[in-house]
Amino acid sequence: MSTITQIAPTTLTAKDFATDQEVRWCPGCGDYSILAQVQKIMPGIGVPKENIVIISGIGCSSRFPYYMNTYGMHSIHGRATAIASGLKASRPELSVWIVTGDGDSLSIGGNHTIHLLRRNFDVNVLMFNNQIYGLTKGQYSPTSESNKVTKSTPYGSIDHPFNPLALALGADGTFIARSMDRDPKHLQTMLTRSHQHRGASFLEIYQNCNIFNDGAFEIFTEKSSKPEEVLFLEHGKPLIFGATQNKGIKLDGFQPVVVELGNGVTADDLWVHDERDFYKAQILVRMFDDPQKSGGHYPRPFGVFYENDRACYEDVMQMQIEETIATKGEGDLDKLLRGKEVWEIN
Repeated sequence: MSTITQIAPTTLTAKDFATDQEVRWCPGCGDYSILAQVQKIMPGIGVPKENIVIISGIGCSSRFPYYMNTYGMHSIHGRATAIASGLKASRPELSVWIVTGDGDSLSIGGNHTIHLLRRNFDVNVLMFNNQIYGLTKGQYSPTSESNKVTKSTPYGSIDHPFNPLALALGADGTFIARSMDRDPKHLQTMLTRSHQHRGASFLEIYQNCNIFNDGAFEIFTEKSSKPEEVLFLEHGKPLIFGATQNKGIKLDGFQPVVVELGNGVTADDLWVHDERDFYKAQILVRMFDDPQKSGGHYPRPFGVFYENDRACYEDVMQMQIEETIATKGEGDLDKLLRGKEVWEIN
C-alpha cells in the first residue's frame, strides 16, 4: 500500500526575495533601505513569488528587478508604466509593482504616469524621489527646487518643480501616499497599504542621493529635527506633531494653521484626518512652506493622503469583452481586420 507524503507549505522570509546579484548602488544610498523594506513585506502579502512582477524604467532605482527574486523587467526610459499596463491587462491575477524615479516617471514618463493613474490599473507605483538625476551624474530633475545649482543648471534652475502627489491626485489616482527611506517601519506600513489597495497606488518615497543631492530631506529624517518637521497622517486621528506632541494643525476656512496645544486649545479643535476626503487631501498634498501664507511653518505630511474605490481598468475591460461575446458571439479576427471598406476588383 503506497502512501502520499504531504509537504507543508514553506514559510517565506525576506531572504527568499533576495537574488544572488551584487547590489550595485553607491554606499549609503537610500535605495538599499527601500529594497530591504520591500523584501521584508513581500512574505506577508499572501502572493506566491511566481505571481509577483517588478517592472522598472531607467535610473538608479530601476536596478530593482535584478535584486528581487521574482519575475521582473528592466524596461525603457519612462515606459515602465505602459509595459505594466499591458501586463496587468493580459494577466490580471499578477501582483505588479512599478519602481521608478522622479526623472523617469515625471519627465520622459510623465504622460504614461498620469494615464496609468486615471485608468486605475491595479498596480503599485513606487516613485523614488531624490530631487536629482543620479544615474546620469547630477542634473536637475522635475522635482528639483527652483534655483537648484547642478551640472545642467550652473546658474540655478529656473524651472518650477512638480509636486508629485498633487499631480497624482489631479490624475484621479485612487491611492496617494508618502513615506521615506530612513523610517523603515513607516515605509513597510505604506508598502503594505499600497498592496492592499484595489487600484493604482502611488507611493512617493523620499530617497537620499548621498552623492549628488545629499541631505535633501535631512530635516525630515534626522532625530533632532524629525519630530518638529514631520506630520504622520492617521485616519480618524487629529493632526498632531512635535517633540512632545504639543502642536497641531487646524483649519481656518481652507487655510491650515499651526497651533500650540494648551491654553484652551485641545485635540478636539484640530483637523481630523479622513483618507476619503478628496478636498482636504488637496490641501494636504500642497502643505509646503510658503512665506505668503498665514499658516506659519508647516510640518511635511507623511502617510496615506487619499484613498478611493473605483473600478479597475482590467476588470472593466474583461467585463466588456464578456458582454460583447454574450451579445455578438465569438469574434473573427480576419473579419475585424478587413473592416467594412473591402471590395473586390474583377
